[in-house]
Amino acid sequence: MQVTETLSEGLKREIKVVIPASDMEARRNERLAETKDRVRINGFRPGKVPMSHLKKMYGKSIMAELVNELVRDKPNEILSERGEKAATQPEVNMTEDESEANEILDANKDFEFSLAYEVIPPIELKDMSEVKVTRQVVEIPQEEVDEQIRRIADNTRAFETKEGAAEKGDRVTMDFVGKIDSEPFEGGSAENHELVLGSGTFIPGFEDQLEGVKAGDEKRVTVTFPEDYGEASLAGKEAVFDVTVKDVASAPEAEIDDELATKLGVESLDKLRELVRGQIESQYGQMTRQKVKRQILDQLDEMYRFDVPETLVEAEFQNIWRQVNTDLEQAGKTFEDEETTEEEARAEYRKLAERRVRLGLVLSEVGEKAGVEVSEQEMQQALQQQLQQFPGQEQQIYQYFQQNPGAIASLRAPIFEEKTVDHLLGEIDVTDETVSKEELMAEEDDDERASTAAG
Repeated sequence: MQVTETLSEGLKREIKVVIPASDMEARRNERLAETKDRVRINGFRPGKVPMSHLKKMYGKSIMAELVNELVRDKPNEILSERGEKAATQPEVNMTEDESEANEILDANKDFEFSLAYEVIPPIELKDMSEVKVTRQVVEIPQEEVDEQIRRIADNTRAFETKEGAAEKGDRVTMDFVGKIDSEPFEGGSAENHELVLGSGTFIPGFEDQLEGVKAGDEKRVTVTFPEDYGEASLAGKEAVFDVTVKDVASAPEAEIDDELATKLGVESLDKLRELVRGQIESQYGQMTRQKVKRQILDQLDEMYRFDVPETLVEAEFQNIWRQVNTDLEQAGKTFEDEETTEEEARAEYRKLAERRVRLGLVLSEVGEKAGVEVSEQEMQQALQQQLQQFPGQEQQIYQYFQQNPGAIASLRAPIFEEKTVDHLLGEIDVTDETVSKEELMAEEDDDERASTAAG
């Protein structure tokens, strides 16, 4: 076999592979000899079929198998011998000329194919002790724990229909139709919707206007959506809701005691407080970690500068771009609404794609050098989480992951990345800073930076 490099330009490589016809013929004859004792052909005793007859009957099909095996296996062998890692599966090109292909299958012509790929550049790891981050920590006051327990308790109350007007704390069951400029809007209508007055779950001002209503009442409620409302097409607009009250129910105030804890499946109120505190700490802990991770990635982005494979950048850019357009469509916005143009947005998101790919490669190298591994148990847990997202389709989703190595890799990548970040936290300089929950929850401008190609 002759392997010749025909292109080496930046990270791009092209390789020409030639396997002499004589070698292909020898491989075919070996395979034919192996099948000689297994085939059963009328007119011949087992094991006595002439090689010429086997060649006539099975020669081309066996040669086709050999071609497929070589195209499947040789690229990885060649890359390994060259000490290279391909950014993506190498593109294999073979002849498309039918007569030439037949000559190859008849072992009358050398089998030639080419590989085209981009290499992952070598990355020389730097001293991570130079990386310094501040880890924001929130101390959870007991009042916040008690407030959360009160909300839990309120959700366990047993409501019963009452006579008379609705008061704060009562549950109103209603039908409503919301309109803007006299036209119903999407998501603005519901039937038999239950709302606890004072819960703050509806648009500001809506619940206050329902105080005093009774079952059977019809009420017109006028509110203005907040300027920062999640649905951009509704933000800042005035809406009128025609409400029909179906039922008003009340419930006694829940007692915060051991009986409440028992009802919730917890042995005591103290244990309930402990569990709730743990949940709140976990929520804040996720925000803390995200900010720490962002700081790490920002500094790694400054430390490492190298060309990245364009194939990986393009794939990451397409993922980002699809999400950007989906978000704009759902929000009813255009690039002009975001004070930019499509061209400017493309350039900006391509830079983001390059950053993610570069950081993904750095984290991959760090993790490999540190011996970071993803266990089978961790993979199974990740797979189970995926299956839970598609109730009723578990078997199809399971088969999809089993049959697609790329899908399995997509489960492994974020686990590997987070474990690599854990490793880095043991090597870098981390300073804890106690902050308020408002400071911790303050959004930064570039949240996207916390993601890499691996995650």
